Amino acid sequence: MVKLIIDTDPGIDDAMAIFYAAAAPDIDLLGLTTIFGNVTTATATRNALRLLEAADLDVPVAAGATAPLVLPPFKPSSHVHGEEGFGDIPAAEPKGKPLEEEAADFLCRMAREHKGELVVCPIGPLTNIALAMQRDPEFIKNVKSIVVMGGSLEEGGNITPQAEANIYHDPHAADLVCQGGGKVVFVGLDVTHRILCLAEDFEVIASKSPELGGMLQEMSYFYLKFYLEVAGKNGCSLHDPAAVIACTNPELFGMRDVPLEVSCEGETSGATLAAPDSGRDPVKVCMTVDAEAVKGLFLKRLALLP
Repeated sequence: MVKLIIDTDPGIDDAMAIFYAAAAPDIDLLGLTTIFGNVTTATATRNALRLLEAADLDVPVAAGATAPLVLPPFKPSSHVHGEEGFGDIPAAEPKGKPLEEEAADFLCRMAREHKGELVVCPIGPLTNIALAMQRDPEFIKNVKSIVVMGGSLEEGGNITPQAEANIYHDPHAADLVCQGGGKVVFVGLDVTHRILCLAEDFEVIASKSPELGGMLQEMSYFYLKFYLEVAGKNGCSLHDPAAVIACTNPELFGMRDVPLEVSCEGETSGATLAAPDSGRDPVKVCMTVDAEAVKGLFLKRLALLP
């Protein structure tokens, strides 16, 4: 059983990842921390609480940073995820409230309380993770691993020709996380672009899980339309769910040990670059994936939802 905290900016594929974690029998979801990206941090916090309530999960939510470490704030990706983060589904206020505790402090505390066991899975920009590393020098030692949805070693970018969106939205934070060594795993576009979820897959999810699967299918219409119009693809990449699956099933991914740096300025800002002469310890970068097995596991687990 993996003790997991997901750091998230929900977001449609975030919702897919969180519902997967809710359904997976091998995940003990200890909390969600929120970050800007697909939406503002305030909207991400509201959406995280909404998803947990929909899934009937009593899990704490800690609100995180509202802007990158160094750069000015970015506008949310409303063209990808809709104004409220869930496609055309309108905003709704959850009953629950976030913790008083800030996300970075919550992460540091949980890593101490579950020393050597906690897996943190950031599926948005890495600001909260970088802040946790800055606030507690023992944070990296205390966690079991940090499994990041982000980056691209050979695939090119999805927000600029070089940069993947989560890294681009706070390159300074990502560069700091790259200094975390062998406990850091990057699940980036090199593998997530190989796993496509089609409209008919969402139909299957909704037929087996009418309530939560139906909610994902309703979100998917907006998301799939974006993919078709912008990328010319008839499906959406399984970005965030792939990272959560890598937390429990690393054997489905082929990883390379690479010291990494992140470009923080100019046209290449947000690019994750191999840095063999940097003196940094290598991180693990997923380069191959058993796409069929990952997608199969995703669909199988979501069928367990109500």
